[in-house]
Amino acid sequence: MSDPTALLKLRDLRLDGQGASGTTHILRGIDLDLAKGEVLGVIGESGAGKSSLGLAAMGFCRNGCRFAGGSANFDGNELIGARPAVLSGLRSTRIAYVAQSAAASFNPAWRLIDQYCEFPVLRGLMDRKAAEKDAIEIYEQLRLPNPKEIGFRYPHQVSGGQLQRAMTAMAMSCRPDLIIFDEPTTALDVTTQIEVLSAIRSAVNELGTAALYITHDLAVVAQMADRIMVMRHGEVVEEAATRTMLDAPREAYTKSLWAVRNIRPPAKPLPPTDTAPLMQISNVTAGYGSNDTALQDIGFDVHAGRTRAVVGESGSGKSTAARVIAGLLPPRSGEVRLDGQLLPPDYRKRSRDQLRKVQLIYQMADTALNPRQRIGDIIARPVSFYAGLRGRALRERVREILSDIELDPDTYMDRSPAELSGGQKQRVGIGRALAAEPQFIICDEVTSALDQIVAENILTLLQRVQRDYGLSYMFITHDLSTVRAIADDVTVMQRGKIVEQGTATHILECPQHEYTRKLLASVPEMDPDWLSKQVSGVDSIV
Repeated sequence: MSDPTALLKLRDLRLDGQGASGTTHILRGIDLDLAKGEVLGVIGESGAGKSSLGLAAMGFCRNGCRFAGGSANFDGNELIGARPAVLSGLRSTRIAYVAQSAAASFNPAWRLIDQYCEFPVLRGLMDRKAAEKDAIEIYEQLRLPNPKEIGFRYPHQVSGGQLQRAMTAMAMSCRPDLIIFDEPTTALDVTTQIEVLSAIRSAVNELGTAALYITHDLAVVAQMADRIMVMRHGEVVEEAATRTMLDAPREAYTKSLWAVRNIRPPAKPLPPTDTAPLMQISNVTAGYGSNDTALQDIGFDVHAGRTRAVVGESGSGKSTAARVIAGLLPPRSGEVRLDGQLLPPDYRKRSRDQLRKVQLIYQMADTALNPRQRIGDIIARPVSFYAGLRGRALRERVREILSDIELDPDTYMDRSPAELSGGQKQRVGIGRALAAEPQFIICDEVTSALDQIVAENILTLLQRVQRDYGLSYMFITHDLSTVRAIADDVTVMQRGKIVEQGTATHILECPQHEYTRKLLASVPEMDPDWLSKQVSGVDSIV
């Protein structure tokens, strides 16, 4: 039912995109009311139109897109077709936007407090001294550590969770009436996510700000939203109050979102005690500077055909361990062995065969694929480099790999990365790793940026590929539901040290270390009251 007093009103909003293949209907007649102080959660899989809807609520659309009809009215101001000066004034003072990637959204050459103060001073809302004082108050409200000093750091000098909260602070600097949060906690580990969610919810409530909270994580939206709107293919599937939606979703598609992540790894017998591991990391200590120690005497094994998940919060050393194994960061001490053979610590000193046997799949497929190359060329390069294939034999092998990663060769061979969805790009990343015919693959947060349905498909693909190719995985993740879905063995890391390791069943069901128990307790649940129950725990974490 329409609310005449709503702060934001969208009516029959339609957005089209123009591409090489013609017109794409991105938003197909969206109707939406958002009241002052209300939080509306918007969920759906990749390509549903969630982010486009958030931008449209600001009267903005990306290059190559156009509004095809409808209305977007903010507090009596029609945004569609409004003059740039009107839109600029609203966006910088009354409507704010918090992007998914904080690291990509800050100016790396400016301190955090300079970026906070820019708009309030520019718009004449306060002078520089008052803006700095205000920044410290908002930093404190968002539970940033050392709020009087942290603003004088540069973006690269704070953690991902701290940077995400600094961006939220910057969005609140002009005390907007509406904030659009676009996947603000997607790439954060579970303990950091609690801090950010709690801080955002507290600040939104205290300021009485309306918000669109865009996410693919149902447990997260349950903590943040008063109402939930489910989108698919640019349309609204259903909408209801949060508790109603969680307890009794009406549509089959909504129910399918609730049912994802039910996959489990096939049961595998433990390797015999006298079987040598395929990958062996022993007594490794490493760091990035003379006084930095990111890894402290760590060691673990990965047996043939098995998956070892390495988990821990940001800064625990997970990705540093991967860099050591890949030869990108020579350790100060310790060694890495593959199939009993000592690997040179620097990849440049490894043989071509040693390079071939260890491959990586990266977290952000968007930045891991060359945007100027076609998909067939991206996969062909390692095939040519390692197997020496040329001509027809090379093309046929590329077609086989595309089929293995469930991408139709005739459809995708000549496409560019820009023409693929996030899940399809990640499949190409998997295919590029498989093209080398490796024995061991490092999967670095490969599902963290994907919605739950696409992530489930990627995990299922990785399991099948592991079985078909006889691969071993090191799976770096902060998502414990992913650990349940794919891991045979688990290593838990904290501050560069291993605090606990064992089989996945043992670690997930009978954790021994306090830190492991905290990680498990920090996984959001499908309960709107869950975050409130964690507040005392959050205070101890922060």
